[in-house]
Amino acid sequence: MRNRSVTYLPEATFRALADPTRLAVLERLRSGPQAAGQIAGAFPISRPAISKHLRQLQKARLVVPSRSGRHRFYRLNVEPLEAVDTWLNRYRMSWTKNLDHLKSFVEQEHTREMAPVAGKGPKKAFSQHK
Repeated sequence: MRNRSVTYLPEATFRALADPTRLAVLERLRSGPQAAGQIAGAFPISRPAISKHLRQLQKARLVVPSRSGRHRFYRLNVEPLEAVDTWLNRYRMSWTKNLDHLKSFVEQEHTREMAPVAGKGPKKAFSQHK
């Protein structure tokens, strides 16, 4: 048996997660494996529709099916979600840095606007005319 390295593509995961029903199925599976019938019973759509969603999730490797007797069980596979998190982390670091720069800029501007001007009190955001 060969050792296979599995690569999870963020695109496939995003495509599978784009549907609210599939997201809800994954949310249900967070608590542990469930039978296909049990999953289907939790939704107001047909069993064939749930089967189609489960196939899409399986194709994206977000769920792993198994059989026990005549029942098919599905469990959540978090590895593709971890791959997406790793991919997003590159952007998260950039966003954090940009937000930190924005925060510093706003704080400096606020301090500058509130600083007293040569013998006068702090600047006011607006003046009142009587």
